[in-house]
Amino acid sequence: MSESQVLCVIFDCDGTLVDSERLCCQALCDTFARFGATLSFDEAVSHFEGGKLADILSATKQRLDVTVSIDQLEPVYRDILDQLFEQQLKPMEGVFDILELLDKRGIEYCVASNGPKDKIERCLDLTGLLPFFKGKIFSAFDTNSWKPEPDLIQYCVMNMGFTREQCLYVDDTPKGLEAGVRAGVRSVHLTGLNDREHLFDLKKINHLSELEQEL
Repeated sequence: MSESQVLCVIFDCDGTLVDSERLCCQALCDTFARFGATLSFDEAVSHFEGGKLADILSATKQRLDVTVSIDQLEPVYRDILDQLFEQQLKPMEGVFDILELLDKRGIEYCVASNGPKDKIERCLDLTGLLPFFKGKIFSAFDTNSWKPEPDLIQYCVMNMGFTREQCLYVDDTPKGLEAGVRAGVRSVHLTGLNDREHLFDLKKINHLSELEQEL
């Protein structure tokens, strides 16, 4: 694909723009510990594949044979994660450089996340990224459809005013990448916390700086 064909880059948020996946896994462990269940950090990492929070909590409680409801687990998880973010959240290495490059080349960009919009904005604000994405933040709650469904990515393409062929999608999780593939947008796998092989034969990059080669 030539440079002129990529007119818009769609970024996932967690693990792509902000270095949050380890904190998400730690919050999962701490949440279940509150209810008397033991989940090791390595176990949380080994099963991590993104997706909707309610689905992640449901799958974890089934594995741990915990009977606590999602309605009880979710607010505890969000509270713990918010505190971890406040203390430890950082931008992904190289993110400011790649955004500067996109600006220089006149390439648009946006963020597409399964999280609520206020959580996305908080993550971006804590890491100094919010000014870059004002007005270009898209949440699965906008579409009432979560990755791996393709609707959010298609919604981004439409709202940014481009065709699927003019967009590039970057994500670090199997479910996120599945959403990109199903949306018909060329997708790039930023390797991260859980680097399991998945069903898609996609270009892999180990650092955001390598994205320049895909534009």
